[in-house]
Amino acid sequence: MSSGAELIAFPGAAPAGVDAGTLERELEWFDAVLQARICLHFKQPCEHADVREIGAPELAGDSSPYARLVLENRMGFSERIVLVLALLPHLRPALLDTLFVRNKNFDRGFTEFGGWKGRAHGGFLPTCETAAFIVAGEDLAQRFAVMQLFDDAHYLRKRGILRVEHEAPGEPFLSAALVVGSEYLSWLTTGERHKPDFSSSFPAKLITTALGWNDLVLGHEVLEEIDAITTWIRHSDTLLRDWQLDKAIKPGYRALFFGPPGTGKTLTATLIGQAAQADVYRIDLSMVVSKYIGETEKNLAQVFDQAQTRNWILFFDEADALFGKRTATSSSNDRHANQEVSYLLQRVEDFPGTVILATNLKANIDDAFARRFQSMVHFPMPDADQRLRLWEGMVRHTGRLADDVNLVQLAEDHELAGGAIANVVRFGAINALQRGRALIQAVDLQRGIVKELRKEGRTT
Repeated sequence: MSSGAELIAFPGAAPAGVDAGTLERELEWFDAVLQARICLHFKQPCEHADVREIGAPELAGDSSPYARLVLENRMGFSERIVLVLALLPHLRPALLDTLFVRNKNFDRGFTEFGGWKGRAHGGFLPTCETAAFIVAGEDLAQRFAVMQLFDDAHYLRKRGILRVEHEAPGEPFLSAALVVGSEYLSWLTTGERHKPDFSSSFPAKLITTALGWNDLVLGHEVLEEIDAITTWIRHSDTLLRDWQLDKAIKPGYRALFFGPPGTGKTLTATLIGQAAQADVYRIDLSMVVSKYIGETEKNLAQVFDQAQTRNWILFFDEADALFGKRTATSSSNDRHANQEVSYLLQRVEDFPGTVILATNLKANIDDAFARRFQSMVHFPMPDADQRLRLWEGMVRHTGRLADDVNLVQLAEDHELAGGAIANVVRFGAINALQRGRALIQAVDLQRGIVKELRKEGRTT
Protein backbone atom coordinates (compact mmCIF):
# COMPACT_ATOMS: atom_id res chain seq x y z
CA MET A 1 0.00 0.00 0.00
CA SER A 2 1.34 3.41 -0.85
CA SER A 3 0.46 6.75 0.70
CA GLY A 4 0.58 8.41 -2.72
CA ALA A 5 2.99 11.08 -1.48
CA GLU A 6 6.06 11.86 -3.53
CA LEU A 7 9.67 11.88 -2.38
CA ILE A 8 10.90 15.44 -2.07
CA ALA A 9 12.47 16.35 -5.41
CA PHE A 10 15.57 18.44 -5.92
CA PRO A 11 15.55 21.10 -8.65
CA GLY A 12 16.91 19.61 -11.85
CA ALA A 13 19.08 16.54 -11.59
CA ALA A 14 19.70 14.79 -8.28
CA PRO A 15 22.78 16.02 -6.39
CA ALA A 16 26.04 14.33 -7.33
CA GLY A 17 26.38 10.96 -5.63
CA VAL A 18 22.75 10.79 -4.49
CA ASP A 19 20.51 8.13 -6.03
CA ALA A 20 16.88 9.06 -5.34
CA GLY A 21 15.88 5.66 -6.70
CA THR A 22 17.63 3.95 -3.79
CA LEU A 23 15.64 5.98 -1.28
CA GLU A 24 12.42 5.45 -3.28
CA ARG A 25 12.81 1.68 -3.04
CA GLU A 26 13.65 1.89 0.65
CA LEU A 27 10.53 3.99 1.34
CA GLU A 28 8.34 1.56 -0.58
CA TRP A 29 9.75 -1.28 1.51
CA PHE A 30 9.16 0.65 4.73
CA ASP A 31 5.57 1.43 3.63
CA ALA A 32 4.92 -2.28 3.05
CA VAL A 33 6.30 -3.11 6.50
CA LEU A 34 4.20 -0.38 8.15
CA GLN A 35 0.99 -1.46 6.47
CA ALA A 36 1.65 -5.10 7.38
CA ARG A 37 2.31 -4.13 10.99
CA ILE A 38 -0.98 -2.24 11.21
CA CYS A 39 -2.90 -5.15 9.67
CA LEU A 40 -1.31 -7.61 12.08
CA HIS A 41 -1.86 -5.33 15.05
CA PHE A 42 -5.58 -4.96 14.36
CA LYS A 43 -5.86 -8.63 13.33
CA GLN A 44 -6.90 -7.82 9.79
CA PRO A 45 -6.17 -10.09 6.80
CA CYS A 46 -2.47 -9.88 5.90
CA GLU A 47 -0.36 -11.89 3.47
CA HIS A 48 2.51 -11.92 6.00
CA ALA A 49 2.58 -13.54 9.43
CA ASP A 50 5.61 -11.44 10.44
CA VAL A 51 6.79 -8.08 9.11
CA ARG A 52 10.34 -9.50 8.87
CA GLU A 53 9.14 -11.66 5.99
CA ILE A 54 9.12 -8.51 3.85
CA GLY A 55 12.62 -8.41 2.41
CA ALA A 56 14.54 -5.15 2.26
CA PRO A 57 15.84 -3.94 -1.12
CA GLU A 58 19.20 -5.35 -2.16
CA LEU A 59 21.95 -2.72 -1.91
CA ALA A 60 25.03 -4.66 -3.04
CA GLY A 61 26.88 -2.66 -5.71
CA ASP A 62 24.92 0.52 -4.88
CA SER A 63 27.30 3.44 -4.30
CA SER A 64 24.73 5.97 -3.05
CA PRO A 65 25.34 7.51 0.41
CA TYR A 66 22.38 5.62 1.85
CA ALA A 67 23.59 2.27 0.55
CA ARG A 68 27.12 2.95 1.77
CA LEU A 69 25.83 3.83 5.24
CA VAL A 70 23.76 0.65 5.44
CA LEU A 71 26.44 -1.65 4.06
CA GLU A 72 29.37 -0.20 5.99
CA ASN A 73 27.47 -0.60 9.26
CA ARG A 74 25.95 -3.96 8.27
CA MET A 75 22.49 -2.74 9.19
CA GLY A 76 19.85 -5.36 9.70
CA PHE A 77 16.07 -5.18 9.43
CA SER A 78 15.56 -3.21 12.67
CA GLU A 79 18.33 -0.67 12.06
CA ARG A 80 17.10 0.07 8.53
CA ILE A 81 13.50 0.50 9.66
CA VAL A 82 14.55 2.89 12.44
CA LEU A 83 16.78 4.90 10.08
CA VAL A 84 14.08 5.27 7.43
CA LEU A 85 11.55 6.19 10.11
CA ALA A 86 13.80 9.05 11.27
CA LEU A 87 14.24 10.21 7.66
CA LEU A 88 10.55 10.14 6.74
CA PRO A 89 9.54 13.60 8.09
CA HIS A 90 12.15 15.05 5.73
CA LEU A 91 11.54 12.81 2.70
CA ARG A 92 7.94 11.63 2.64
CA PRO A 93 6.05 12.88 5.71
CA ALA A 94 2.62 11.87 4.41
CA LEU A 95 3.60 8.20 4.59
CA LEU A 96 3.17 8.34 8.38
CA ASP A 97 -0.30 9.93 8.22
CA THR A 98 -1.84 6.52 8.68
CA LEU A 99 -0.62 6.64 12.30
CA PHE A 100 -2.92 9.57 13.00
CA VAL A 101 -5.86 7.13 13.23
CA ARG A 102 -7.78 7.65 16.47
CA ASN A 103 -8.81 5.12 19.08
CA LYS A 104 -12.62 5.40 19.08
CA ASN A 105 -12.87 3.94 22.58
CA PHE A 106 -10.86 6.78 24.09
CA ASP A 107 -11.18 9.47 21.38
CA ARG A 108 -7.42 9.92 21.07
CA GLY A 109 -4.48 8.44 19.23
CA PHE A 110 -3.23 4.94 19.91
CA THR A 111 -0.61 4.93 22.67
CA GLU A 112 1.37 2.17 20.98
CA PHE A 113 1.91 4.33 17.87
CA GLY A 114 3.90 6.91 19.82
CA GLY A 115 4.59 10.12 17.88
CA TRP A 116 4.42 13.81 18.68
CA LYS A 117 3.16 16.98 17.05
CA GLY A 118 5.61 19.66 16.01
CA ARG A 119 5.02 23.40 16.32
CA ALA A 120 4.91 24.05 12.57
CA HIS A 121 5.06 20.61 10.96
CA GLY A 122 1.57 19.25 10.35
CA GLY A 123 2.59 15.63 9.96
CA PHE A 124 3.25 12.75 12.37
CA LEU A 125 6.69 13.01 13.98
CA PRO A 126 8.04 9.65 15.15
CA THR A 127 9.26 8.71 18.59
CA CYS A 128 11.23 5.68 19.73
CA GLU A 129 7.84 4.17 20.63
CA THR A 130 6.85 4.42 16.96
CA ALA A 131 9.95 2.46 16.00
CA ALA A 132 9.26 -0.18 18.67
CA PHE A 133 5.70 -0.59 17.38
CA ILE A 134 6.72 -1.06 13.74
CA VAL A 135 9.60 -3.43 14.45
CA ALA A 136 8.33 -5.38 17.46
CA GLY A 137 4.56 -4.97 17.65
CA GLU A 138 3.47 -6.60 20.92
CA ASP A 139 6.46 -8.98 21.10
CA LEU A 140 8.15 -8.04 24.38
CA ALA A 141 11.47 -9.73 23.59
CA GLN A 142 11.75 -7.86 20.28
CA ARG A 143 10.76 -4.65 22.04
CA PHE A 144 13.71 -5.08 24.41
CA ALA A 145 15.97 -5.61 21.39
CA VAL A 146 14.69 -2.40 19.77
CA MET A 147 15.39 -0.45 22.95
CA GLN A 148 19.07 -1.38 22.64
CA LEU A 149 19.22 0.52 19.33
CA PHE A 150 18.70 3.76 21.26
CA ASP A 151 21.35 3.10 23.88
CA ASP A 152 24.16 5.66 24.09
CA ALA A 153 26.71 2.93 23.33
CA HIS A 154 25.00 1.77 20.12
CA TYR A 155 26.72 2.93 16.92
CA LEU A 156 23.53 4.65 15.73
CA ARG A 157 23.86 7.02 18.68
CA LYS A 158 27.64 7.07 19.09
CA ARG A 159 28.21 8.09 15.48
CA GLY A 160 25.46 10.69 15.53
CA ILE A 161 23.36 8.90 12.90
CA LEU A 162 20.33 9.18 15.17
CA ARG A 163 19.50 11.45 18.08
CA VAL A 164 17.06 10.71 20.86
CA GLU A 165 15.59 13.91 22.28
CA HIS A 166 13.82 13.52 25.61
CA GLU A 167 12.38 16.70 27.10
CA ALA A 168 10.18 15.13 29.78
CA PRO A 169 12.23 13.57 32.61
CA GLY A 170 10.42 10.76 34.35
CA GLU A 171 8.35 9.77 31.33
CA PRO A 172 8.96 6.44 29.52
CA PHE A 173 12.23 6.44 27.59
CA LEU A 174 10.63 5.36 24.32
CA SER A 175 8.48 8.48 24.30
CA ALA A 176 11.60 10.43 23.24
CA ALA A 177 11.61 12.02 19.79
CA LEU A 178 13.53 10.08 17.14
CA VAL A 179 15.63 12.45 15.02
CA VAL A 180 18.15 11.83 12.25
CA GLY A 181 21.50 13.58 12.76
CA SER A 182 21.80 16.75 10.67
CA GLU A 183 25.16 15.67 9.22
CA TYR A 184 23.71 12.38 7.98
CA LEU A 185 20.51 13.98 6.72
CA SER A 186 22.61 16.31 4.58
CA TRP A 187 24.85 13.51 3.33
CA LEU A 188 21.99 11.16 2.44
CA THR A 189 20.00 13.84 0.58
CA THR A 190 22.68 16.07 -0.96
CA GLY A 191 25.79 13.90 -0.99
CA GLU A 192 27.63 16.48 1.12
CA ARG A 193 28.60 16.33 4.78
CA HIS A 194 26.85 19.08 6.68
CA LYS A 195 28.77 21.03 9.28
CA PRO A 196 26.40 22.60 11.79
CA ASP A 197 26.60 26.35 12.16
CA PHE A 198 25.47 28.82 14.75
CA SER A 199 21.76 28.80 15.53
CA SER A 200 19.39 28.97 18.50
CA SER A 201 19.63 25.18 18.80
CA PHE A 202 23.39 25.02 18.24
CA PRO A 203 25.19 27.80 20.18
CA ALA A 204 28.59 27.31 18.56
CA LYS A 205 30.37 28.79 15.57
CA LEU A 206 32.89 27.10 13.30
CA ILE A 207 35.96 29.37 13.29
CA THR A 208 38.66 29.44 10.63
CA THR A 209 41.55 31.69 9.73
CA ALA A 210 43.58 32.59 6.66
CA LEU A 211 46.67 33.06 8.86
CA GLY A 212 49.38 30.50 9.46
CA TRP A 213 51.87 29.59 12.17
CA ASN A 214 54.31 32.19 10.82
CA ASP A 215 51.78 34.88 11.69
CA LEU A 216 51.63 33.74 15.32
CA VAL A 217 54.21 35.51 17.47
CA LEU A 218 54.72 33.64 20.74
CA GLY A 219 57.57 32.66 23.03
CA HIS A 220 59.41 29.34 22.78
CA GLU A 221 57.84 27.86 25.93
CA VAL A 222 54.33 28.65 24.76
CA LEU A 223 54.99 27.08 21.36
CA GLU A 224 56.27 23.91 23.07
CA GLU A 225 53.01 23.62 25.04
CA ILE A 226 50.98 24.11 21.87
CA ASP A 227 53.01 21.49 20.03
CA ALA A 228 52.25 19.00 22.82
CA ILE A 229 48.51 19.63 22.44
CA THR A 230 48.69 19.18 18.66
CA THR A 231 50.70 15.97 19.07
CA TRP A 232 48.09 14.53 21.42
CA ILE A 233 45.22 15.33 19.03
CA ARG A 234 47.06 13.71 16.12
CA HIS A 235 48.28 10.61 17.95
CA SER A 236 45.94 10.04 20.91
CA ASP A 237 44.57 6.80 19.40
CA THR A 238 48.10 5.44 19.05
CA LEU A 239 49.05 6.40 22.61
CA LEU A 240 45.89 4.98 24.14
CA ARG A 241 45.57 1.82 22.06
CA ASP A 242 49.02 0.82 20.76
CA TRP A 243 50.92 2.09 23.79
CA GLN A 244 48.19 0.58 26.01
CA LEU A 245 47.78 3.73 28.09
CA ASP A 246 43.99 3.59 27.96
CA LYS A 247 43.78 2.05 31.46
CA ALA A 248 45.68 4.92 33.04
CA ILE A 249 44.65 7.84 30.84
CA LYS A 250 41.16 8.96 29.86
CA PRO A 251 40.52 9.96 26.24
CA GLY A 252 40.24 13.66 25.65
CA TYR A 253 42.43 16.67 26.37
CA ARG A 254 41.66 19.82 28.35
CA ALA A 255 43.74 22.98 28.04
CA LEU A 256 43.46 26.43 29.59
CA PHE A 257 44.76 29.44 27.68
CA PHE A 258 45.09 32.50 29.89
CA GLY A 259 46.52 35.94 29.36
CA PRO A 260 45.59 39.51 28.38
CA PRO A 261 43.17 40.13 25.46
CA GLY A 262 44.68 40.09 21.98
CA THR A 263 47.65 37.86 22.81
CA GLY A 264 46.70 35.11 20.33
CA LYS A 265 44.56 32.65 22.29
CA THR A 266 41.79 32.34 19.69
CA LEU A 267 44.21 32.29 16.74
CA THR A 268 46.23 29.55 18.45
CA ALA A 269 43.15 27.38 18.98
CA THR A 270 42.23 27.81 15.31
CA LEU A 271 45.73 26.95 14.11
CA ILE A 272 45.80 23.84 16.32
CA GLY A 273 42.63 22.76 14.52
CA GLN A 274 44.31 23.35 11.15
CA ALA A 275 47.38 21.35 12.14
CA ALA A 276 45.30 18.47 13.50
CA GLN A 277 42.76 18.66 10.62
CA ALA A 278 40.00 19.18 13.17
CA ASP A 279 37.13 21.67 13.10
CA VAL A 280 37.22 24.26 15.88
CA TYR A 281 33.87 25.39 17.29
CA ARG A 282 33.75 28.46 19.49
CA ILE A 283 30.96 28.28 22.05
CA ASP A 284 28.82 31.43 22.18
CA LEU A 285 28.37 31.92 25.91
CA SER A 286 25.59 34.47 25.44
CA MET A 287 23.49 31.74 23.80
CA VAL A 288 24.46 29.09 26.34
CA VAL A 289 23.89 30.74 29.70
CA SER A 290 20.25 31.02 30.73
CA LYS A 291 18.55 32.24 33.88
CA TYR A 292 16.05 29.41 33.59
CA ILE A 293 16.85 26.25 35.52
CA GLY A 294 18.09 23.47 33.26
CA GLU A 295 18.35 25.60 30.12
CA THR A 296 22.11 26.18 30.34
CA GLU A 297 22.72 22.45 30.64
CA LYS A 298 20.35 21.78 27.72
CA ASN A 299 22.08 24.37 25.51
CA LEU A 300 25.50 22.90 26.22
CA ALA A 301 24.24 19.37 25.65
CA GLN A 302 23.35 20.37 22.07
CA VAL A 303 27.02 21.02 21.39
CA PHE A 304 28.59 18.23 23.42
CA ASP A 305 26.22 15.60 22.04
CA GLN A 306 27.05 16.47 18.43
CA ALA A 307 30.77 16.83 19.13
CA GLN A 308 30.92 13.46 20.93
CA THR A 309 31.49 11.44 17.77
CA ARG A 310 33.24 14.04 15.64
CA ASN A 311 36.81 15.23 15.48
CA TRP A 312 35.99 18.66 16.91
CA ILE A 313 37.87 21.01 19.18
CA LEU A 314 35.51 22.91 21.50
CA PHE A 315 36.77 26.40 22.30
CA PHE A 316 35.25 28.36 25.19
CA ASP A 317 36.31 32.01 24.92
CA GLU A 318 35.99 34.20 28.03
CA ALA A 319 35.43 30.94 29.84
CA ASP A 320 35.34 32.44 33.34
CA ALA A 321 31.80 33.63 32.52
CA LEU A 322 30.72 30.00 32.51
CA PHE A 323 33.44 28.10 34.35
CA GLY A 324 33.96 30.62 37.14
CA LYS A 325 34.36 30.00 40.83
CA ARG A 326 31.45 28.47 42.67
CA THR A 327 29.85 30.51 45.42
CA ALA A 328 28.52 29.70 48.86
CA THR A 329 24.97 28.38 48.55
CA SER A 330 23.12 31.16 50.29
CA SER A 331 20.16 31.13 47.89
CA SER A 332 18.43 28.98 45.28
CA ASN A 333 20.14 31.01 42.55
CA ASP A 334 23.54 30.14 44.01
CA ARG A 335 22.62 26.47 44.11
CA HIS A 336 21.46 26.70 40.49
CA ALA A 337 24.73 28.34 39.41
CA ASN A 338 26.80 25.75 41.26
CA GLN A 339 24.74 22.99 39.69
CA GLU A 340 25.58 24.40 36.24
CA VAL A 341 29.31 24.46 37.07
CA SER A 342 29.15 20.87 38.31
CA TYR A 343 27.36 19.81 35.12
CA LEU A 344 29.99 21.53 32.96
CA LEU A 345 32.77 19.95 34.95
CA GLN A 346 31.31 16.50 34.31
CA ARG A 347 30.70 17.07 30.59
CA VAL A 348 34.20 18.44 30.03
CA GLU A 349 35.66 15.59 32.08
CA ASP A 350 33.81 12.94 30.04
CA PHE A 351 34.29 14.54 26.62
CA PRO A 352 36.58 12.30 24.51
CA GLY A 353 37.81 15.16 22.33
CA THR A 354 39.75 18.36 22.94
CA VAL A 355 38.39 21.25 24.98
CA ILE A 356 40.22 24.59 25.13
CA LEU A 357 39.17 27.24 27.61
CA ALA A 358 40.41 30.80 27.22
CA THR A 359 40.29 33.50 29.87
CA ASN A 360 41.88 36.85 30.54
CA LEU A 361 42.14 36.10 34.25
CA LYS A 362 43.28 32.65 35.35
CA ALA A 363 42.34 33.40 38.95
CA ASN A 364 38.65 33.51 37.98
CA ILE A 365 38.57 29.85 36.90
CA ASP A 366 37.12 27.43 39.42
CA ASP A 367 39.81 25.31 41.12
CA ALA A 368 37.88 22.12 40.37
CA PHE A 369 38.39 22.82 36.65
CA ALA A 370 42.00 23.93 37.01
CA ARG A 371 43.01 20.58 38.54
CA ARG A 372 41.67 18.75 35.51
CA PHE A 373 43.60 20.62 32.81
CA GLN A 374 46.35 18.73 31.03
CA SER A 375 47.87 22.04 29.92
CA MET A 376 47.73 25.56 31.33
CA VAL A 377 49.28 27.87 28.76
CA HIS A 378 50.13 31.46 29.64
CA PHE A 379 49.91 33.98 26.79
CA PRO A 380 51.88 36.98 28.09
CA MET A 381 52.04 40.44 26.62
CA PRO A 382 54.62 40.41 23.79
CA ASP A 383 58.02 41.94 24.50
CA ALA A 384 59.57 44.62 22.27
CA ASP A 385 61.11 42.12 19.83
CA GLN A 386 57.83 40.23 19.50
CA ARG A 387 55.92 43.48 19.03
CA LEU A 388 58.27 44.44 16.20
CA ARG A 389 57.60 41.08 14.52
CA LEU A 390 53.88 41.75 14.85
CA TRP A 391 54.16 45.25 13.36
CA GLU A 392 56.35 43.95 10.54
CA GLY A 393 54.03 41.05 9.76
CA MET A 394 50.94 43.25 9.58
CA VAL A 395 52.06 46.26 7.54
CA ARG A 396 55.54 45.95 6.08
CA HIS A 397 54.45 43.80 3.11
CA THR A 398 51.70 46.24 2.07
CA GLY A 399 54.05 48.87 0.72
CA ARG A 400 51.72 51.46 2.26
CA LEU A 401 54.02 52.83 4.99
CA ALA A 402 55.28 56.40 4.69
CA ASP A 403 58.99 57.07 5.27
CA ASP A 404 58.33 58.73 8.64
CA VAL A 405 57.01 55.49 10.19
CA ASN A 406 59.56 53.90 12.54
CA LEU A 407 58.26 50.46 13.49
CA VAL A 408 61.22 49.76 15.78
CA GLN A 409 60.41 52.85 17.81
CA LEU A 410 56.70 52.03 17.94
CA ALA A 411 57.48 48.51 19.18
CA GLU A 412 59.80 49.80 21.91
CA ASP A 413 57.61 52.66 23.10
CA HIS A 414 54.16 51.06 23.25
CA GLU A 415 53.24 47.85 25.06
CA LEU A 416 50.45 46.48 22.89
CA ALA A 417 49.16 42.98 22.27
CA GLY A 418 48.80 41.60 18.76
CA GLY A 419 45.07 42.26 18.68
CA ALA A 420 45.60 45.88 19.71
CA ILE A 421 48.30 46.36 17.06
CA ALA A 422 45.90 45.02 14.43
CA ASN A 423 43.32 47.60 15.56
CA VAL A 424 45.92 50.37 15.31
CA VAL A 425 46.85 49.31 11.77
CA ARG A 426 43.18 49.23 10.78
CA PHE A 427 42.58 52.71 12.22
CA GLY A 428 45.75 54.07 10.58
CA ALA A 429 44.70 52.80 7.15
CA ILE A 430 41.20 54.25 7.52
CA ASN A 431 42.59 57.57 8.74
CA ALA A 432 44.98 57.82 5.78
CA LEU A 433 42.27 56.95 3.27
CA GLN A 434 39.88 59.51 4.75
CA ARG A 435 42.51 62.18 4.22
CA GLY A 436 43.10 61.18 0.63
CA ARG A 437 46.54 59.71 1.20
CA ALA A 438 47.85 56.48 -0.34
CA LEU A 439 50.37 55.92 2.47
CA ILE A 440 49.95 55.43 6.21
CA GLN A 441 51.91 58.09 8.06
CA ALA A 442 53.31 58.04 11.58
CA VAL A 443 50.58 60.41 12.74
CA ASP A 444 47.90 57.94 11.59
CA LEU A 445 49.40 55.13 13.64
CA GLN A 446 49.98 57.42 16.62
CA ARG A 447 46.33 58.42 16.66
CA GLY A 448 45.40 54.75 16.49
CA ILE A 449 47.66 53.97 19.45
CA VAL A 450 46.09 56.74 21.53
CA LYS A 451 42.64 55.41 20.67
CA GLU A 452 43.61 51.85 21.59
CA LEU A 453 45.22 52.81 24.89
CA ARG A 454 42.14 54.79 25.89
CA LYS A 455 40.03 51.66 25.35
CA GLU A 456 42.26 49.90 27.85
CA GLY A 457 42.17 52.80 30.30
CA ARG A 458 45.78 53.75 29.62
CA THR A 459 47.54 56.81 28.25
CA THR A 460 50.64 57.19 26.09
